[in-house]
Amino acid sequence: MSGLAGTIEDWAIRLMELLGAPGAGLAIAAENLFPPLPCELILPLAGFAAANGTMTIASAIVWTTAGSVIGALVLYVVGARVGLQPLRAAAGRLPLLSVVDVDRANDWFARRGPRAVLLGRMIPIVRSLVSIPAGVQRMHPLTFVLYTAAGSLAWNSAFILAGYHLGARWATVTAYAGAYARLSLALIAIGVLSLLGRRLWAARRTRAADTGAHHDH
Repeated sequence: MSGLAGTIEDWAIRLMELLGAPGAGLAIAAENLFPPLPCELILPLAGFAAANGTMTIASAIVWTTAGSVIGALVLYVVGARVGLQPLRAAAGRLPLLSVVDVDRANDWFARRGPRAVLLGRMIPIVRSLVSIPAGVQRMHPLTFVLYTAAGSLAWNSAFILAGYHLGARWATVTAYAGAYARLSLALIAIGVLSLLGRRLWAARRTRAADTGAHHDH
């Protein structure tokens, strides 16, 4: 690998060589706090390291899951500290957003928060960011930790086991995961653009109706 991916790979390898499984956990904790760091690279690499005897497969899974939970908890605390009111205030000043949008999103998360956390742990970028609304919503910390741990355990295990069994071909996992990440981000972008498009269309129709009413008078 070259470029940024190669730099991250070298950094992760040094961490694992120096600290073993805790190094893999530390790398994943950092990935949760800085989503551009690709867990899809770090996790298969941890599996490859386990295949080479640097750590056991069980310790790799346990430590990376612990790192996921720790990183997620930091973002949960950020969300809890920020709270709902600053988000409502910001939405009131932004075009195409309103306080009602924030309240609806908050109500939705109140109903489906645990499920959103569980499934969100398996979607690139979202897997980190989902911790913030959980904090804003003040989801019970134990519930948050349990669902975060469950989702992270499933995600991490899949990638680590793939890297373990592929051995020197562990980078194959990263290639397929990269395609999945790009698809996920494309779908998210399409959803956001669709929402913005509907808002713009509704705003334009409202202005046209107001203009027509003004001319009638």
